[in-house]
Amino acid sequence: MALKVLQRTQLLGLLRPPLLSSTRSLSVCALQEHTCVVCLWTSSSRCSLRHGCRRTRWSLPSPSPLQGRLGVCSMTTRDPLLSVAGAVRLHRDSPPDGGVRLSLAGATLGSREEEKAVLEQVSSCGSSQQLLRFLRSSLLLSDSVAAAALHRLADLQQDGAGGLRDPAVLSDAALRGLCQRLEQDSSRLGDSALVSTLLACTRLYLEPWSRLLVRLVSEIQERLDEERLGLAELCTLARALLALEGPDCTMLGQALEQLQRSKPAQWSQDELVAVYGALGAGVAEGGRYQDLLNAMHTHTLSVAGRLKPMAVSEVLGALVAMGQSQALPLVIALCKQAVRHVPVFTDAQLDSVLSALIYFGHSDHFLVQALEHHVAKNAFTAHPETVTKVMQYFGRRCIWSPAVFDAVAESFVYRADDYSTSQVARQLEALGVLGYVPPNAGQLFRKVEALLHARFSQFQPWVLLELLHACTLLQRFPLNFVSKVFSPYFLQQLQGKDSRMDRIRLAQLTQLYMTVKLECSFYNGPQLLPKYRVKSFLMPGRSLETQVDAHLYNSVKAGLVDLLGARSYFASRVLTPYCYTLDVEIKLDEEGYVLPASHIDEIHKRIAVCINGPKRFAVNAQQLLGRETIKQRHLRLLGYEVAEIPYYEFEKLTGKTEIVEYLHKKIFPLSYRLNW
Repeated sequence: MALKVLQRTQLLGLLRPPLLSSTRSLSVCALQEHTCVVCLWTSSSRCSLRHGCRRTRWSLPSPSPLQGRLGVCSMTTRDPLLSVAGAVRLHRDSPPDGGVRLSLAGATLGSREEEKAVLEQVSSCGSSQQLLRFLRSSLLLSDSVAAAALHRLADLQQDGAGGLRDPAVLSDAALRGLCQRLEQDSSRLGDSALVSTLLACTRLYLEPWSRLLVRLVSEIQERLDEERLGLAELCTLARALLALEGPDCTMLGQALEQLQRSKPAQWSQDELVAVYGALGAGVAEGGRYQDLLNAMHTHTLSVAGRLKPMAVSEVLGALVAMGQSQALPLVIALCKQAVRHVPVFTDAQLDSVLSALIYFGHSDHFLVQALEHHVAKNAFTAHPETVTKVMQYFGRRCIWSPAVFDAVAESFVYRADDYSTSQVARQLEALGVLGYVPPNAGQLFRKVEALLHARFSQFQPWVLLELLHACTLLQRFPLNFVSKVFSPYFLQQLQGKDSRMDRIRLAQLTQLYMTVKLECSFYNGPQLLPKYRVKSFLMPGRSLETQVDAHLYNSVKAGLVDLLGARSYFASRVLTPYCYTLDVEIKLDEEGYVLPASHIDEIHKRIAVCINGPKRFAVNAQQLLGRETIKQRHLRLLGYEVAEIPYYEFEKLTGKTEIVEYLHKKIFPLSYRLNW
């Protein structure tokens, strides 16, 4: 094996030192090995074969003494991406029958208006082929346009899983010509275009040892040593180096050291956003640069009232990415500023703002009003994810807003086909959390049923369970699909690779089964096996019930002792055989007399007293949440008499006499005297 390695090394004729002090091993293709030209260009950890590459493979020819050595990542030979069948000619050398017509100008090209127009043309390209056609037709490109073209190609090619949708685009002649010019003219590139080009190359997953990246890094290192890069360029460079070498890169540390020499108070708004973006991209991972972040938070808090929409969105997104939970005062200040920008936020910016507010658990009355006006006007035209994010925000924060819910429900009927399965489930889940049934419920749920019929196989198991559970909270029972959920095949899918299922999913399955048995007596489909049922809906963290408010419970308990005469006449926090936990249970005999809580015989009636604190209601209205509504509904179907004690009524009572009279009226509304 060692002899073979030595022979291969002699054939390639070159051993290279590591790039940026990296210990990353490089893979070299054997000369007769069948390979793909695109795989040679992309990183070995992201082989294009895993991305669906289906290009024809061929055997590389044996090298001759007259030919240049051919090898992956060679610094002395032309990189496979830059190797074209025939030379890439500049426009002045192009043959009359056509060819690649690319040239690279200096930092500017024409007036700023012309430059802006070209950049807009690049950003408007809707496909990779359209962008490549633009490159083929361009006689002259500035460095900023060239970098923007690479970024736009990366935007169009991102598959969301760390790869490219079509790696074959990297072998296009126009792109190869552009990369060759960028390599040759790297010393002439402006600082901003230089670091932006490097970042674009990392987003396209180009091989770190390619001649283009080696040349760009070398040129950047020279300028970094001379401290020629501005703050914005340092931020872009930090993101590129993070992608290349990770947070421990020596060159990255050098860039951040230069960045920290200036104070946040001296930065412009764009520079502040750029630093937040770089740190949020992973540079500050593991608690790095927290002192810098604290100084930035203090400064940003002082200028929050002057931040533009983009700045508000970017800073909030960075705070979430870095998990800066201690920066809640800054989040509150940014939320107040966001209220002013709601009408002018782009869909992506509004998504980022709402995601941050969900993460930090913050809501604002004025923001709710602004969103109500915005959604009412844009529910039919906003991006599907934006509409979904608004609903998710109202659901997570338990905000009661018929204006938003009605507008979204109306638009859902017309736009549901454009929504992904996750978006459909999250919108219905928000309605279920609040227990809100919109006026067009008939049309809405007919559309949901049609979607389930048409796209049932596209729903992930847990997404489908969330959707069906939300329907039951709204008293809608899609029995045709419930029977599929209880099948062994679906339950196996819901478990996934783990043999144990998440407890909240088991609770949802159990409540779904209870709903079917209690409210759909004619259901005769598959039953939920006992091993998939829980014994209690009350559990730590996310739960299908809400813990009783301790202070309110103690006050009500004292009143019940005065009303019933002794503590032994009622039980507290009783777990029923039906998974629900009763705040207070009172037992009556056939004549209406109260029995001791320990009594188990001759019980004629059970009264479930629900002591509903603020957390069982919407935050801005006296409306019970969906999980509490279904609980009371099921308890009544199970034979309990339900007495509700809402906090907003009980807190108005002042003396012992008032409390006793109030409890008597609530628990024994038909009794003119006390029967014990």
